[in-house]
Amino acid sequence: MRTLSLNGSAPHCEHLDALVQVDPLGNICRECQATGEDWPGLLACLTCGWVGCSNDSPRRHARAHYEETDHPLARAVRPGPVWTWCYVHQRAV
Repeated sequence: MRTLSLNGSAPHCEHLDALVQVDPLGNICRECQATGEDWPGLLACLTCGWVGCSNDSPRRHARAHYEETDHPLARAVRPGPVWTWCYVHQRAV
């Protein structure tokens, strides 16, 4: 039996079940800032709060964080639509 999530007919993401509330550790990508860049699309890791630039950026620091840590979920942190991405399932959850 397939469990449905709150986002329509998409399968439930079990990574959401293990979340403990964490706050973003800022509102900038520190790696981009160190090189003088400022990318507006940011994601906060929902495991540790680390903030990095999105996959739309040239550097993709949020994805690099996932690849280094295996922390599966990230959420958009700047103004605009709020959504959560699961790197394991490669989809919004």
